[in-house]
Amino acid sequence: MATAAATTLFRVQLLGSVFILFSIFQSESSTSPDYSPNIQLPRSIPLTLSVTDYGAVGDGVHYDTQYIQAAIDSCSAAVTRGSGGCRVTFPSGGTYLTATVFLKSGVILDVQEGAQILGGTKLEDYPAEESRWYVVLAEDAADVGITGGGEINGQGLMFVERFDERKNVMVSWNRTGACLGDECRPRLVGFIRCKNVRVWNVWLTEPAYWCLHIVQCYNTSIQDVSIYGDFNTPNNDGIDIDDSNNTVITRCNIDTGDDAICPKTYAGPLYNLTATNCWIRTKSSAIKLGSASWFDFKGLVFDNITIVESHRGLGLQIRDGGNVSDITFSNININTRYYDPSWWGRAEPIYVTTCPRHAKSKVGLISALSFVNITATSENGIFLSGSGGGLLSNLKFINVNLTYTRWTNYADGLADYRPGCEGLVNHGTAGIIMEHIEGLELKNVDMRWSEDQSSRWNNPLDFRPSTVNNISLLNFHSGLYQQ
Repeated sequence: MATAAATTLFRVQLLGSVFILFSIFQSESSTSPDYSPNIQLPRSIPLTLSVTDYGAVGDGVHYDTQYIQAAIDSCSAAVTRGSGGCRVTFPSGGTYLTATVFLKSGVILDVQEGAQILGGTKLEDYPAEESRWYVVLAEDAADVGITGGGEINGQGLMFVERFDERKNVMVSWNRTGACLGDECRPRLVGFIRCKNVRVWNVWLTEPAYWCLHIVQCYNTSIQDVSIYGDFNTPNNDGIDIDDSNNTVITRCNIDTGDDAICPKTYAGPLYNLTATNCWIRTKSSAIKLGSASWFDFKGLVFDNITIVESHRGLGLQIRDGGNVSDITFSNININTRYYDPSWWGRAEPIYVTTCPRHAKSKVGLISALSFVNITATSENGIFLSGSGGGLLSNLKFINVNLTYTRWTNYADGLADYRPGCEGLVNHGTAGIIMEHIEGLELKNVDMRWSEDQSSRWNNPLDFRPSTVNNISLLNFHSGLYQQ
């Protein structure tokens, strides 16, 4: 074993030395490197190391953690010596069981099609600090990524304590004293304080908690990623983006129990997020800003997105004093329905709220929201609710088609302010409920009502003039339709 290890180390050093010479030649002969304008990853990946060369067996039974980490460390060392970038490959056909592995600067994990990284399910598989509970974790790294067409699987179903079609009851490691609260489970993939992150062409499946977590990162690209989480499992969010700037999400399929794309602000503002060409199904919010919202959100674009069978379509839950401005939702198809009320949401296609989480919380302002070319079929109406100290202002709905009908047996007649605020409140069903708004434009809005259940839909616009001012309606239509 010592001889094999020495041979492998010599091979890495030799390859690194050869590539240093190649890099010098390349830098002298190339005049126009083809860098992406935003994500500054290396133009080519010159060095590839396989985890099997370091001892990984990939049988899904024995832990391959030390061998995976050794390959990553060797790759990172080669990058430090000037190789420009390195891939760690997981060969097809293997199932690589692992505790937390730490991704380092300049390294791309290449999980090949037919290969699977399998996250451990024991507390000792993860670091002592709850904030570092991930199967794959990059901290303070640059030029890092994951690709290959294979799968990273968190074995989320192993964390189900009791299966329930309404909502599963989950294991919580708070019983061990390792953490507080009832959501103490490991996340799947995390990038914390990283620069130039790229995740593309990979499957992320069965997280026990949040799936892909981007924290205080700059320049992140998430492309052609398929995310699947058990539909009855709470807190298995698809993509959570915290305090990060310059993020692009495109061509992703997300099918999960909890929020699908979820920007949050815990420790700093979130600017310049674009999500396009995605397909989403969730028992919670397809797109949700918040509810963690201590700092501002600005310059977000969501375009060409399909939302199906979800509990809530486009949501803003601002609860902690951060402000929201310059947000555009365009070219979006929405289908929302009721699920068990233990899940936040009441089948609203669009949900915009700001109110204090608790008595000591500040109230944020929401302004300059545009909803353009939106088509929705829903069991409930749009909910727009500011609060006494936090108005909604300058909201625009342009070219919006709304169809309201019922097809599940869940009770209606409730407005959902959760988390915090007023909780669930009895309220009649309406096409658009409005509270505490200054400036609302409805242009080319067509609202259609199911004729066979018209008794439910007796109020197209529900608002109190004392809290809602400056409404403009141009070519607004409301009427019954025949199925």
